[in-house]
Amino acid sequence: MNRRIALLTLISIPAGVYAQGSTLGSLAGALKDPLTSMLMSKLGITENQAKGGIGSYLTLAKEKLAKGDFDKVTSLVPGVTKYMDTAKQLGAVAGPLGNLAGLNGALGKLGMKPETVAAFAPTVTDYIGKAGGSGVTSMLSGMLK
Repeated sequence: MNRRIALLTLISIPAGVYAQGSTLGSLAGALKDPLTSMLMSKLGITENQAKGGIGSYLTLAKEKLAKGDFDKVTSLVPGVTKYMDTAKQLGAVAGPLGNLAGLNGALGKLGMKPETVAAFAPTVTDYIGKAGGSGVTSMLSGMLK
């Protein structure tokens, strides 16, 4: 009986270490990409939905904002090009988005529910605005009108 318990204990150690490693990996990812992690947590979306959504949002920002204003945004969001490429790879962005309706359509292509789509842009605007100040918040809010 004691041998059986010892054997089961030894067998379960690698599984426990693997599970802990996965958790640590997730925590490390969250520290590297706080915007994606915040969206996943707050909106209950997947990592691909978050990254594709951010990329879609940034695609619209690039379309609507003057280059200097978009550069301000890019300085606040590391990996802008990677996000935008992810949105294209996931099929959310296939051309110009044009406006908020286009952004919402892109978010829908990522499989987000309508209530999540409605909350996505204001959540991202708030996050970037907190990092960049009220001028950035105002600029991004104006782009969504």
